[in-house]
Amino acid sequence: MKAITELDLGEFKPSFTGKVREVFETGDRLVIVASDRISAYDHILPTGIPGKGAILTTMSAFWFDRLRSVVDNHFITCRVEDMPPPFSDHKSLLSGRAMLVRKASRFDAECVVRGYLAGSGWKEYTASGKVCGIELPPGLTRSEKLPEPIFTPATKAVEGHDENVNFEVFTGIVGAEHAESLREISVELYKRAHEYSMARGLVLADTKFEFGTIGGKVVLIDEALTPDSSRFWALEDYEPGAEQMSFDKQYVRDYLDGIGWDRTAPAPALPDEIAAKTRERYLEALRRLEVPFDKGQ
Repeated sequence: MKAITELDLGEFKPSFTGKVREVFETGDRLVIVASDRISAYDHILPTGIPGKGAILTTMSAFWFDRLRSVVDNHFITCRVEDMPPPFSDHKSLLSGRAMLVRKASRFDAECVVRGYLAGSGWKEYTASGKVCGIELPPGLTRSEKLPEPIFTPATKAVEGHDENVNFEVFTGIVGAEHAESLREISVELYKRAHEYSMARGLVLADTKFEFGTIGGKVVLIDEALTPDSSRFWALEDYEPGAEQMSFDKQYVRDYLDGIGWDRTAPAPALPDEIAAKTRERYLEALRRLEVPFDKGQ
């Protein structure tokens, strides 16, 4: 299987190109296409992960459907044949990796929920005993489960890393009329997803959501609870006190660290073995969540 890292729809060009996704406008709707690109340390690698875009899209569609009772979302369909031209004319290219969604007015902030102490949250805690201004109990260890999930928002950076902020800064970004409800919705989404995942052998350590409004109503947008936006760990291997192996691009990061890459351009290519192991890690997360998937995608 060949990785699809570039999307050619002829004269029809995307209105936005991200590290992984390309967004096309069609009236009051968008078509979001997930490529097989993979990034590490803020650089897009020249090697793609075959089928990664379809895995991410399939997982997002699953969660959008499952969590709709908590909050509405922008998702319409993944069926390319139900999309307007020219997308319906490129079924072989877009099948499995494209989503037709309603266009929303986006809040320019990441709604992050943490149930475990990992990543940047662990770094903040070791330095100050707090995460995004939230005081946490003393003596917590790396990867330890928190007494309750915490809402730790971040700015949405166009390039580079998002920056963790406290709730007051978040309120200034999204507006006082939305801040509290976005926090409540985010935490409830996390709790529902954590419960579902744990029952299937996956620890959902943390995740980030994006929201917007359609007709004044708050909706969940972008992707939802994928290995690219969430930290999943295998329950059987989970041991507080150490860094855990995630169901994402951990193989890629470990390889790049191992060869001593200085994290400046150009990014190095990946060996076929690393790309294959990374694909299997993404697929394993999908399998554990019991989400149907055509492995030929």
